[in-house]
Amino acid sequence: MEKVIQFGEGGFLRGFADWMLQIVNEETDFNGQVAVVQPIKTGMCEQLAKQNNKYIHICKGKEGVFPKEVSVISRCINPYTDYDAYLSLADNSDFRFIISNTTESGIVFDENDKEGTAECSFPAKVTALLKRRYDKAGKGFVFLPCELIDKNGDNLKKCILKYANLWGYEKGFADFVENENIFCNTLVDRINTGFNKEDSEKYNDNMVNTSEYFHLWVIEGYKDLFSEIPFNKCGLNVILTDNLEKYRTRKVRILNGAHTSITPYGILSGFETVKSVVDDEKMNEFLKGCIFDEIIPTLDLPEEELVSYAQDVLVRFANPHIKHLLSSISLNSVSKYKVRVLPSVLEYIKRFGKTPKKLVFAFAKLIEFYKEGTPTDDQKVIDFIKNSTVAEILKNITLWGEDISFLESEIEKYVNK
Repeated sequence: MEKVIQFGEGGFLRGFADWMLQIVNEETDFNGQVAVVQPIKTGMCEQLAKQNNKYIHICKGKEGVFPKEVSVISRCINPYTDYDAYLSLADNSDFRFIISNTTESGIVFDENDKEGTAECSFPAKVTALLKRRYDKAGKGFVFLPCELIDKNGDNLKKCILKYANLWGYEKGFADFVENENIFCNTLVDRINTGFNKEDSEKYNDNMVNTSEYFHLWVIEGYKDLFSEIPFNKCGLNVILTDNLEKYRTRKVRILNGAHTSITPYGILSGFETVKSVVDDEKMNEFLKGCIFDEIIPTLDLPEEELVSYAQDVLVRFANPHIKHLLSSISLNSVSKYKVRVLPSVLEYIKRFGKTPKKLVFAFAKLIEFYKEGTPTDDQKVIDFIKNSTVAEILKNITLWGEDISFLESEIEKYVNK
């Protein structure tokens, strides 16, 4: 039975949501299939259909290699070639969930979008689908957007309501959107490594897909989800919460913060990948010190939960199947440090009355990297740091959001050390 409409046929959703739903189908009586909508004109729906919408997904990590056939997709719809088939999805009352991953720029409002055409944004397409549902007196949907933006569900609803106003829909439709549909904010976490030629040849599969073993889906705003999709009965790492922010903070501070803390230091020390860093005893000890001694103590989730997540992060960093270049992570390192690491520094000082030595050392290496290394950032930022003193850099409110020159003496200890 078709229960899910999915916007996006790319590697992430096929290796995340569809992989999970396949497991749910195998281990429970959910029996739910997915109708996939191609959200942009150029996509892979035709290629997927040639394989009867089936493919092999392979999880690879230190835990092992785990191939699985995924057959949860029932059909693919290309609205650019058959818009009526797309709108007719609204007529099927069995559809309950809408999942999407249309990239960070997918949930946007464009006042130039016109009603009744596929040549428009993802939220505009959804608005048209909802209007058809409303006109047919159908029930609302549960939205589970996977786009990597803050409050993705809330932002999708805002866009839909803007289109309703732009296109002159009656007030009853806006009430239907607000009251009969559930827009969940979600957080997704899995590194998808996509198509692999060697695996394609091995399994004779042109749509083979790969990812790390780790997966996490945090869903805010629908406490009854497990009664409809029993993720919890399959050992899947899906969390229902009334406060997504604490999990977002956990991910940003621990996983992303660890990346940003180690990257300039790693590059300056001659390392190329995350794995090469964690394979080095000295660098690994520094990384673990950042995480367990200075980041985790500033977070408010239960310590056992934080430690478990951090241990998973270290396993992920050591994945032999993923070549994660430090040079890629180093893009816009200043803004990343501001968001991912500086809050941990400030909170540590607030709680313990002293500076976190490793995170401050990482800050010093960040400055050194911009002065002497090969940073990739706005040229104005690079030029300013290269030609300024540590004091001037720390006083720049534009860079850090506040004057943090009180860190000067601590950072000066480590520059060029």
